[in-house]
Amino acid sequence: MVKTALLSFFAFLLSGALGIASAQNAPDPNTPDGLIKMIVADVMASVKADPEIQKGNIPRVVDLVEKKIVPYTDMRRTTQLAMGRNWSKATPEQQNQLIAEFKSLLIRTYSGALSQLRDQTVQYKPFRANPSDTDVIVRTVVIGKSDPIPLDYRLEKTNDGWKVYDINIMGAWLIEAYRNQFTNQISQNGVEGLIKFLQERNAMLAGKK
Repeated sequence: MVKTALLSFFAFLLSGALGIASAQNAPDPNTPDGLIKMIVADVMASVKADPEIQKGNIPRVVDLVEKKIVPYTDMRRTTQLAMGRNWSKATPEQQNQLIAEFKSLLIRTYSGALSQLRDQTVQYKPFRANPSDTDVIVRTVVIGKSDPIPLDYRLEKTNDGWKVYDINIMGAWLIEAYRNQFTNQISQNGVEGLIKFLQERNAMLAGKK
């Protein structure tokens, strides 16, 4: 389920610009829904301009994600929430290691979605939020050859603007899915055991590329 969510997330970013092309006004990156649409348009333009990415060149895809998507995410918050109560058990150094390894795992997991892209488009649900809200959800539906896939994005307003920190695919939030896995690893092997687990997973995924 987690991998499906990540693959769908990346597919959305790469194909969703089709839904933006018909918009009369450029999206406002200072609003949550406008930021999502802006990211989509920017990523899609980059993909169209890079034949190597279109061929599935993973290092190029990873570089694209690092430059075009990661700056608009809050990986510290994502990692902290995935850790739950166990976050306070980690030292500052361990927390930084966990953030780096978790980010690498997510990037390596959904970078492979490029080869699975077909003719997906995206429908944006009406965005409803109060001006004072600092935590919101942007709801979308990915339309393809199979059944429509509900895909939502949770964003938080920070001092550096809106940041994505969680996604929901068909009712399952990414953070909740990883929290169970992280909790099991820590209960068996401690925080260092979780770091080692993530390092091993990233090494395995890197070996497959």
